[in-house]
Amino acid sequence: MRVALHTRVRADRIGEYEAAHREVPAELRAAIRAAGASSWTIWRSGTDLFHVIDCADYARLLAELEGLPVNIAWQARMAELLDVVHDYSAEGAGAGLPVVWEL
Repeated sequence: MRVALHTRVRADRIGEYEAAHREVPAELRAAIRAAGASSWTIWRSGTDLFHVIDCADYARLLAELEGLPVNIAWQARMAELLDVVHDYSAEGAGAGLPVVWEL
């Protein structure tokens, strides 16, 4: 399945956000893959961030990552940089952007 998300970086933290993503911990990348993601891409337009995640089951991905210490630490770091954060709770599984059109 493919899931699209929208988050927002703080205007004064764009450089830090991009720098952090150049150094995503190997343990976190491995955990994301182990939870069923085959890819996760983030685009930025101004302060708006658009994520596309290819995964087997998005709800399972969130459930497996939610309590992992490496993800908890990463999310705490991201919370300092973002105005709109990614929701790793069970409710977050329904937070994907709706598909309007697809070719």
